[in-house]
Amino acid sequence: MASEVMKVKLVAGITNVENDMLTVAAGHTYTILNLSLCETGAAAETFDLYIRDDAGANDFEIYSDQAIAANATFEHTTRIVLEATDVLSCKLGSTGNVDCVISYLDQTL
Repeated sequence: MASEVMKVKLVAGITNVENDMLTVAAGHTYTILNLSLCETGAAAETFDLYIRDDAGANDFEIYSDQAIAANATFEHTTRIVLEATDVLSCKLGSTGNVDCVISYLDQTL
């Protein structure tokens, strides 16, 4: 039976290594409704936000070297659709500390 459920994913402490923030389960489609990144380390940063299609076979950049000021919040408010086995990932340009809140719709097929 198909269903639609609103969910939130909280990711703390994103750094300069690949951070897999949200992995789509088999038989599901996720629609990202809003994504907020908050710099918490008191230092300006850059970040890459991307989809690892099919669990890493290909990377598709949404943001590349996007600036975020010290102690600031960056919001992405347009929809992003992820299909089964897609992974939403983020990586900072340098060591730092950024938290992320992802609001999404989880649809089962």
